[in-house]
Amino acid sequence: MRVHTVIDSPLGQLLLMGQESGTAPGGTAITSLSVQGMRKAPVVRTGRRHDQAAFAEAVRQIRAYFEGELTMFQMEFMPTGTEFQQQVWGALDAIPYGATTTYGKLTERLGLPRERVQAVGGAVGARSAGAMRHGVSTVRSGRRHALGLVFHDAT
Repeated sequence: MRVHTVIDSPLGQLLLMGQESGTAPGGTAITSLSVQGMRKAPVVRTGRRHDQAAFAEAVRQIRAYFEGELTMFQMEFMPTGTEFQQQVWGALDAIPYGATTTYGKLTERLGLPRERVQAVGGAVGARSAGAMRHGVSTVRSGRRHALGLVFHDAT
């Protein structure tokens, strides 16, 4: 069953979407986590049931993150994306907590030609669960984009 809920956070309202999973802590794997109202933010579609209790463990961890008590999440993630997007997301996961990088450096780390930097940025932007495993920032055009808990600035 696909489920969703909305919670308040210092960033605004967060939309959590997930799927029931027998292996996920709390029983729900996260498929998407976004700040409501962001450009290109996911929307709840027909067939998803509102279930705040299904996200109790995820909400506990998110709140602990905002309180400065947690830097690594113990959640099951089920992001969907192309093979290229999955490759970029894997590189994001390898960046240490609190680190800052650029799309150019990320492209280089992936062993891709410089011309692929926009594609890498697009893949970062397509990640609906953000870099939830740890806090990371990327810099594009001189502006910092928080990838930490839940989002990057898609503008």
